[in-house]
Amino acid sequence: MLNISQKKSTALTVLLVLTFIIEGLFIKGCKAETLGKRDYGVFLNVDDSSLERLEMYETIVIDAQYFTKKDIEQLHENGTTVYTYLNIGSIENFREYYTAYEELAIGSYEHWDEEKWVDAASPDWQRFIMQLARELYEKDVDGFFIDNCDVYYYAPRKDIFDGLTVILQYIMTLGKEVIINGGDIYVTEYKERYGTIDPIMTGVNQETVWSHIDFAKGTFNEQNREEREYFCGYLESCKADGMEVYLLEYTANRKLIRKIEKYCRKQGFHFYISDSLELE
Repeated sequence: MLNISQKKSTALTVLLVLTFIIEGLFIKGCKAETLGKRDYGVFLNVDDSSLERLEMYETIVIDAQYFTKKDIEQLHENGTTVYTYLNIGSIENFREYYTAYEELAIGSYEHWDEEKWVDAASPDWQRFIMQLARELYEKDVDGFFIDNCDVYYYAPRKDIFDGLTVILQYIMTLGKEVIINGGDIYVTEYKERYGTIDPIMTGVNQETVWSHIDFAKGTFNEQNREEREYFCGYLESCKADGMEVYLLEYTANRKLIRKIEKYCRKQGFHFYISDSLELE
């Protein structure tokens, strides 16, 4: 029979062993989370010097105009799915083709001085974007992240609607995934006209569903309830139509981040939360 001193010694030994085991499991779990890939990331202001960081994600959005086919092959070898940014509704003054198409600009882009809305009804613009899409396709990207279909919100003309449709339907013929960033007015009208959105997209990304950008102050806040509920309804409708859903939020607020994570996990949505508008 053990005496009291022996019992205390045995109990202490057991406690130490259990503590060691628990701490070991905790560290193992932390390492697994660290080594495991993150789900989704949007990086529009990075180049091939960031490949190692990009490999930490399952799915990324990059501007493949600034990456080589070999860069994308390297990402694929690491198991990363690569979407390329493609702006079809505005023109940016840092692009090499800006001067060739500047005359097609139809208005200033609020908050973004380097951009102007472009006339998507122009056959020249349509041909150019389709050729650019083909060049990006030949780099073996996995899909397209289409920006600024909101030009139809800025200029709700039939020819703008039709121009966007021509471009998107062509890109869909390339057999890759097509995510439309924003563009809710255009997408909603397309569905109302044709009953389905399958011919123009496979997924949707929406910015600032839960967060809000105060451009005047240069700060991030929480989105107002009315806007949030509208976009949540829109995204859930897209999901019901078979679309993959992605959110891009801007905040460093831990409480808001937890709300976003909880909502997206409940809905089965992908999300990326950035603390910078630059998406670096």
